[in-house]
Amino acid sequence: MASSRDLTRRARAARGAYAELASACAVVVENHFSPEQCARWVEGVYSARAGWTQAFAGEQFSLGRAFYTHFEEGKSAAYFDDPSSSDARVEAHCPGLQQAMRDLVTSLVGDARAVQRRGWCGPGVHVFPPGGPVAARGGVRHFDTEGLAAHHTRARRSAITAVAMLQTPESDGGLKVWDVTYDGHDHPTRTELRAPSAVVTYRTGDVVLIDSYRLHQIQPFEGGRERISATVHAAEVDANLWESWF
Repeated sequence: MASSRDLTRRARAARGAYAELASACAVVVENHFSPEQCARWVEGVYSARAGWTQAFAGEQFSLGRAFYTHFEEGKSAAYFDDPSSSDARVEAHCPGLQQAMRDLVTSLVGDARAVQRRGWCGPGVHVFPPGGPVAARGGVRHFDTEGLAAHHTRARRSAITAVAMLQTPESDGGLKVWDVTYDGHDHPTRTELRAPSAVVTYRTGDVVLIDSYRLHQIQPFEGGRERISATVHAAEVDANLWESWF
């Protein structure tokens, strides 16, 4: 990849966008979800506020259980305790969102089939509050490898993260991506952080697609509005078969 301006691509449709990651760090699928659909889901997210899962002492919240927050906080057992209840909560407040995110994976990777990962929670929603630590200084620089099986990671089998922006903050809050992929260590080195990078910007309804092995970070944001996004992780476990989770 020659320069930072080459690190991101924009697409008008989701179908086949995964192929663009061969020569880009991130692909933005524009207007995948309508503003009206996003607004309905956001309304549902707020209606479920009492049932949000808190993580990192209120640094972020989720509707549905997110594996990485449970893993990082030593609560993996709670994540796997009756995942159907997590899925039911998401479906009750955001009808159709989980299936829409699985359908998104199918479109992104082509004609493959995307199914729910057995025993794991389905796609869910992340909420980052205004004025919180992420808003002030940005998120942690990381790779999305914690949900991948060890043999999957060792073999570098295909895996993606797709994030649908349901509500943007009032300003900023993009996603920074580096021309760096996972190399066996969870925390980036100083040399890796000096690699070419770019900040992906997006609007409500856009989808950001990255390789799960890609180094990335949520950027700081301003204003009084939450940053709300739906996320699905997916891994190719067999020819034309992808498993998805949150």
